[in-house]
Amino acid sequence: MENELIFPVWQYDEMQQVGTDYTDEAQVEAYDRQMQRLRDVNEETKAIIKSINLKRNETILEIGTGTGSFAIEAARHCEKVIAIDVSPKMLEFAQKKARIMRITNVEFNHAGFLTYGHTGKPFDAVVSQLALHHLPDFWKIIALRRIFEMLKDGGKLFLRDTVYSFDVDKHKNFFDNLIDKVKNALGAEFAFDFETATREEYTTLDWIMEGLLKRAGFSIDKADYFEGFMAVYVCSKIIM
Repeated sequence: MENELIFPVWQYDEMQQVGTDYTDEAQVEAYDRQMQRLRDVNEETKAIIKSINLKRNETILEIGTGTGSFAIEAARHCEKVIAIDVSPKMLEFAQKKARIMRITNVEFNHAGFLTYGHTGKPFDAVVSQLALHHLPDFWKIIALRRIFEMLKDGGKLFLRDTVYSFDVDKHKNFFDNLIDKVKNALGAEFAFDFETATREEYTTLDWIMEGLLKRAGFSIDKADYFEGFMAVYVCSKIIM
């Protein structure tokens, strides 16, 4: 892991723990198993690769790599992946997975949206999943503008994140019903994590997120919303 973290004292501290504590290796392993059970990571990765039109000679950045599932698979389809995360334990786990799978073209860095310092040629694409909601809205647009600057002209941003698209006047019923649904489907522990995330993290609204993306300079190629709390955006950096 590289990249010494130096930033102004007034900058939002993206290294602080928000939501579930993943400083414990056991929590990281449980998270990885949970994601493999809840999501079809292979199919998601294929869909992302297709949406950003990833080519063999391209280099991409993944922000919030977590346990490295996307970065490791994407590395099979491109020249290089730089994968960053604010959790050292997540990165250690991801590096271990990459070594076991003999993937050598992923570079892991301890950094986040606000602290990763890029040098070299612009990226062909940037991918981030379930990470941007850890930042308050002001720092979201700073993050998005930093991504915009790191991309080549015509480069792609794939963003999957928690974004609210339900009727805010019905928020109490929405959250009560959603957490009950999570508890019935996945158990009390996962429901507790979901409650914690709802209370402590910074999920924004659909119209705000679209505005942030556009103000950062992106053209939104596609915006899909699911279950009232999840969104997928495919965006392009187009300089007129």
